[in-house]
Amino acid sequence: MNDNALGFAPTPFDPDEALQRARRELRGLGLTEREGRFERRGLQIAKLAVDGAALKASIVKRPGRSPEWTDRVLRDSAAVRDFVADLKKKLETWSDRDE
Repeated sequence: MNDNALGFAPTPFDPDEALQRARRELRGLGLTEREGRFERRGLQIAKLAVDGAALKASIVKRPGRSPEWTDRVLRDSAAVRDFVADLKKKLETWSDRDE
């Protein structure tokens, strides 16, 4: 049975609101925001931007001066939560020698 049959409908995804929420969470992880990019110790770690009705998000594969990016399109709140959780895990595994 779907949610609409019960009279419940999920709230529509608002990419601007999701961007603001994600920005707060990434700053909470100790990242510094600069022009849509999030850094740790001067190295780019993540990027977020509104792209139509979704968020375009990127995480570096490994911190460095010339990073390789893994891109994602986040179309709902669950995807945004997963992105932040994945980034948090990566930050925990990257040590100072990786940077």
